[in-house]
Amino acid sequence: MKTWDFEVLDPACGGVTEGPAWDGSGLLFTRIQQSRILRYDPATSACTVWRENTNCANGLTFDDHGRLFACEGGATADARRVVRYNPDGGTTVLADRFEGRRLNIPNDLVAGAQGRIWFTDPFYEGAAGPWSFDRAHKELDHDSVYRLDPRPDDSYRIVRVTFDTTRPNGLLFSLDGRTLYVAQSGRGPEEARQLRAYPVQADLSLGAPVILHDFGSHRGIDGMRLDAEGNIVATAGWELGGPGPLIYVFSPSGEVLETHAVPCRRPTNCAFGGEDLSTLYVTTIEGFLLRARTDRAGSAPSCRSSQSLRPRPPA
Repeated sequence: MKTWDFEVLDPACGGVTEGPAWDGSGLLFTRIQQSRILRYDPATSACTVWRENTNCANGLTFDDHGRLFACEGGATADARRVVRYNPDGGTTVLADRFEGRRLNIPNDLVAGAQGRIWFTDPFYEGAAGPWSFDRAHKELDHDSVYRLDPRPDDSYRIVRVTFDTTRPNGLLFSLDGRTLYVAQSGRGPEEARQLRAYPVQADLSLGAPVILHDFGSHRGIDGMRLDAEGNIVATAGWELGGPGPLIYVFSPSGEVLETHAVPCRRPTNCAFGGEDLSTLYVTTIEGFLLRARTDRAGSAPSCRSSQSLRPRPPA
C-alpha cells in the first residue's frame, strides 16, 4: 500500500473548509463561516476567491451537465436552502422548506440520474451563522435525507427518503446507482456513527440499510467520494481518540481496505482531481486545503464536470 503524503495548499484562515469539487482543471471548495467559495488552480498554485456571499455554503457538487449545486446552511435563520449557481452568476433555489417548515442546515449533496439532486439535512449546532447555536431555530422534528425531482418549469419537488437518520452527513451513489451510501454522523452519545448502504428501490424510495461500518463512540464519516473501482474514500476520525484523523478506503461491502493519516485535527471532506483523477484533495475543520498523490483514481461520477459549462462567479 502506497503512503499518501499530504501537503498544505491553503493555510488555515479560520473557519471550516468543505465541499471540494473538481471542475475539470481546478478545485472549488467552500469556507463556510466566511461565506466564500475558493478555487485552487494547480497550474499556478494559487487559491483565489471564486464567489462571495454564499450564505454559509457547505457541500458542492457538479451534475452531468457541469452545473454546480450547493447546500447553503444559512447565514441567517431564514436562508437555509439547496441552490444551483448559474452560468450568468445568478442563483436558483431548489428547496428551502419541507412540508411548510424551514430545512435544518443542508449539508452535503450528490447529483443522481435524470437531473435529481439528493441531499442531507442535519442540524449541527454552530454549523452556519450564530443563529445555528440555538436549537430553537430547528423547525423540523427530524434530520433526514431528501431527493429533489426536477419539474418542467425548472422547479423541484422535495421528497423525504430516510426516516431512521439523525444528523446524516456525506452521501454518494455506488457505481451502478443502486445503492445510496449515507454517513450517519451523530454527535450525542446516544446517536450512531455509521456508514450505511441503502438500496435504491424502483420507485426511488430507499430500502432498509445495511450497516457497513460502525465507528462506535468516535467521530464517524463527514464526507466521502467513490473511486473508479467502486470503493468508498471517506474522511473520518478526530484528535480526541480512537485511531485519529484518517482517510478510510472501504470496499462496497464495508471492508476497511486501507487507512491514511491526515495532518489535521478533523478532515471534513475530499475529492479526486488532477488530469488522471489520482490526486486527493482534503478539507479540514481548521480550514486547511490539503493534497496528496494516491494510487487510486476517482470515479467519473465523483468528478463529472465540464470546464466549458462551469458557472462563472457573479460579476
